[in-house]
Amino acid sequence: MTAQELPEMRESLVDAGDKKIFVAETGDGPPVLLLHGGGPGASGVSNYRRNIAALAERFRVIVPDLPGYGRSTKGVDADDPFGFLADGIRGLLDALGIEHAHLVGNSYGGACALRLALDTPGRVDRMVLMGPGGVGTTRALPTPGLQSLLSYYGGEGPSRVKLEKFIREYLVFNAAQIPDSVIDERYAASIDPDVVAAPPLHRPSGPNALRVLRRMDFTRDARLARLAVPTLVLWGAQDKVNRPSGGQALAERMPDCDLYVVANTGHWVQFERPELFNRLCAEFLGGTR
Repeated sequence: MTAQELPEMRESLVDAGDKKIFVAETGDGPPVLLLHGGGPGASGVSNYRRNIAALAERFRVIVPDLPGYGRSTKGVDADDPFGFLADGIRGLLDALGIEHAHLVGNSYGGACALRLALDTPGRVDRMVLMGPGGVGTTRALPTPGLQSLLSYYGGEGPSRVKLEKFIREYLVFNAAQIPDSVIDERYAASIDPDVVAAPPLHRPSGPNALRVLRRMDFTRDARLARLAVPTLVLWGAQDKVNRPSGGQALAERMPDCDLYVVANTGHWVQFERPELFNRLCAEFLGGTR
C-alpha cells in the first residue's frame, strides 16, 4: 500500500460530552490521534490521507473531525477556541476509554494538541506538532496566509477561487502537488450551511479580541517551560501561514522538544513530504529519535 492509498477504516459518531465527534480509525497498537488543521473544508481523513496507512502498521490510528468541522458538531467557542477543541478531544478519549495517547497535530490541530497537553499532561504520551497555531500570534501582524485563511468567510463570503488561492499560494510550497479534486472536495465541505452559519476559525473581534488573542499565544503560557511531554516539532521552512520561527520558540521553551525544519516545504508537512513525515513520526512515537 502506498502513501496515497487509504486502508479500510472503522467509522463512528462518538458522543463526547455535549458534542458528537466523527471518528475514523484503523490499525492496532498504542493509540495515536491525528488532529487536522483549521483551513476551510478541512477534515481528519482528507488531511492525513498520505499518512494513515503507514502509521497504522505500528499504531492504532484514530482520525477525528475536530469540533466545528466535517461530520462533527459544528461551532467553536470564540472566546477560547484552543481550549474548546482540547476539551472536545479529551472528551473523545474518555468516550473511547483511552487514558492516554500520542497526539499528532497540524496547525489548528497542533494548537489543540498543545493545549490538551498543557491542561492535562498525564493524558498525552508523546506529541508531534506540524506548524502549530498559537506560537507568537500576538507579537506580529498575521502572515498573508493566515490573513487569507481568517478572511475566507468574510467579505463576499466563501468561494472556490478564494479557497484555491489559499491552498495553492499559501498552504503548500509546490502548488503542482495539489490536484483539482482536493480543491473541489474542500470547497464543497466549506459551504456546508452549518459551517457557514458558525465558521470554526475566524479573526477575534469585539471588546474581548485582545484578551482572546493573548490566550491563544502559547509563548505567554508559563506552563510551557514545565511541560515534560516529549515533543517533536516539524516546520516547513517555507510556511506562509504560521512563521517557521515558531519552531525555535517552542524548542527554546519546552524542556523535551526536538525541532526539524523541512526544506522546500510549506505549512502542510504531512501532505507535502509524506515519506519523511511518516518515518520521523513513527520513529519518534515509537520511542526513538
